Amino acid sequence: MRVLLVEDEEALAQTVKEGLTGEGFVVDIVPDGVSAVWAASEFSYDVVVLDIMLPRLNGYDVLKQLRQRKVWTPVLMLTAKDGEYDQTDAFDLGADDYLTKPFSFMILVARLRALVRRGAPERPVVITAGSLTLDPARRHVERRGVVIPLTAKEYGLLLFLMRKSGDVVSKAEILDNVWDAAYSGGDNVVEVYISYLRRKIDEPFGLQTLRTVRGLGYRLDADDPADGGVPPSGRPPSARR
Repeated sequence: MRVLLVEDEEALAQTVKEGLTGEGFVVDIVPDGVSAVWAASEFSYDVVVLDIMLPRLNGYDVLKQLRQRKVWTPVLMLTAKDGEYDQTDAFDLGADDYLTKPFSFMILVARLRALVRRGAPERPVVITAGSLTLDPARRHVERRGVVIPLTAKEYGLLLFLMRKSGDVVSKAEILDNVWDAAYSGGDNVVEVYISYLRRKIDEPFGLQTLRTVRGLGYRLDADDPADGGVPPSGRPPSARR
C-alpha cells in the first residue's frame, strides 16, 4: 500500500513514515503543496495524507487542484486545525477523512487501511443534474450560464436533492438532512422551501425538474442541458429569504 505523506515538519514526517513502514506501507514524503500536486498527479498512490498548513500551496488548494485534475485518490487531512468549518471546507473540497494533531498513530493506521479498502471511485467536485450545476467548494449554483443566488437553507436543500437526483425523497428525509435536530416546527416548512427553489431553479428557465410525487415526497430530475435557453431578462432569480 503506497502512501503520499505531505508534511513540512521534517521530524513529524519521518516519525510517521517510520511507523507506517513498520505497518507495511510504502511511504513517499513531499514537504510542500506544489510538490504534492505534482507527485499525486504523476504517480499512483493508494492514499494521500495531507497537512493543511503547507508552504507554497496550502492543503485546501492542493486538494482542490487534485480533484479538478480528476485525481480521485483518497485523501486524509492530517492537521492541527480542528475547527468545524475547517473540516467542512475539507470535505466540501473532496477530502475523505480528517484527523487532528496530536493524534493516535493506531487510529491513523486504521483510517488509512479503511480508505485503501474503500478505494477511489470517481467523485466529481461539481455536482450536476442536467443543466443545473452546484459547486460545493464555492457554494456556486448555475443553470445554463445563469448564476442562481440561494439562501443558506435553500442551498442546503438543493445540495441534498442533487445528491439524491432521480430518487424520491420524503419530507421526513429532507427534515433529517437539511434541518437540525433543534427544529421543532411542522413539515410544512419543506413545502415552503421546495416552492422557493422552484421559483429559482425551474420557473425562470421554463422547466419542471423539481417534482412532487404525490404521497411520497419530491424528486429532482435532470433536464436536457442542450434543450432550451436562459431567462429572457438574462438576470438571475431573486436571492431574497
